[in-house]
Amino acid sequence: TTTITGTLTIVVAAAAAAAGQKLSVRRHAGFDHSYFFISSFMEDHVKFHAKHLAAKAAAMASAASAADAASSAADAALLVEFAKTAGKPIHCQAAVAWAANKPLSNETIIVAPPRAGEIRVKVMANALCHTDLYTLEGSDPEGLFPCILGHEAGAIVESVGPGVTSVKPGDHVIPCYTPQCNGPSCIFCASPKTNLCPTIRGTQGKGVMPDGTSRFSTLDGTPIYHFMGCSTFSEYTVIAEISAAKINPRMPLNKASLFGCGIATGLGAVWNTCKVEAGSSVAVFGLGAVGLAVVQAAKMAGAARIIGIDLNKSKFTIAGQLGCTDVVCPSDHGDTPIQQVIVGMTKWGCDYTFDCTGNVNVMRSALECAHRGWGESCVIGVAAAGKEISTRPFQLV
Repeated sequence: TTTITGTLTIVVAAAAAAAGQKLSVRRHAGFDHSYFFISSFMEDHVKFHAKHLAAKAAAMASAASAADAASSAADAALLVEFAKTAGKPIHCQAAVAWAANKPLSNETIIVAPPRAGEIRVKVMANALCHTDLYTLEGSDPEGLFPCILGHEAGAIVESVGPGVTSVKPGDHVIPCYTPQCNGPSCIFCASPKTNLCPTIRGTQGKGVMPDGTSRFSTLDGTPIYHFMGCSTFSEYTVIAEISAAKINPRMPLNKASLFGCGIATGLGAVWNTCKVEAGSSVAVFGLGAVGLAVVQAAKMAGAARIIGIDLNKSKFTIAGQLGCTDVVCPSDHGDTPIQQVIVGMTKWGCDYTFDCTGNVNVMRSALECAHRGWGESCVIGVAAAGKEISTRPFQLV
């Protein structure tokens, strides 16, 4: 419902007819854009949108109900399958990394039942994180072989060990690296400043479960190391109970898997670590999964300017669609350091800068284009073993 007059009525009516859109025209004597005039048709306007929104909500509810029914049927079948394997070793397929810089090998392995405080899950979907490649290349100082990589996945609980209360067979979960124990004596979980709980971090770095042993083995009994407490490149895996984030079963597991690392990392860097404010300026170095998540989070936080930096220009279209106001390719600027380019674009630099590459030279660039006096630079990317960041002390002033 709208209010139009004269030639505009004809133009809009023709456009509405061409689009198949019903058009109602209301005319009032003394048309003057007054509040009284606008309020005279506000009730009809609200009713119009309420009617169509209600129809849309009903359609969505119907679709959700159908999806729930299908999901329930599928989960019921899985529960029957899970009942047969609970408490027993499972033989399944896994992509095993036998050594650094060697291709992954599809192997039949044995996955032992979960012990106290552990759960075994059926992996339904995987996403690939650069950290998996980083470890496979031999760059990870904690990399152990043979191991089963993978830490971004959507899974369904197959069975639980003694003492597990937060999840049950059939629950949909996301395995999480560095989970929070929420113990009353854990100063890290009690602090709003971090979620880097060390409760099981020590054993994760050694490639084993919290009790110091592995749940994976080859058919001849050779132990296989865990990876990041997840090891999702296996049809079944065992994780600590605290490593399982229970999710709504309506969430497609192939999409949910992205929240296991990349997306959650980008969102958390913006919302929790830096707490980007509305109106801020942001520079994002590296427009991969993590970088694009930073872009989206910055946009949702209300950042006024979001500059995306990457050597691969093919990423610029989606970066713009997700929130970048500017995109910059360093190779387009010759020998000029990219930090100088960004400072030149903003006069004093950006309020917040994010490195999403793991390259120490890029980390320096991100730091050096942070706003003079109050800029913050957040390092998200994981650098290779032995790498160090360098800069002039003045940049820290």
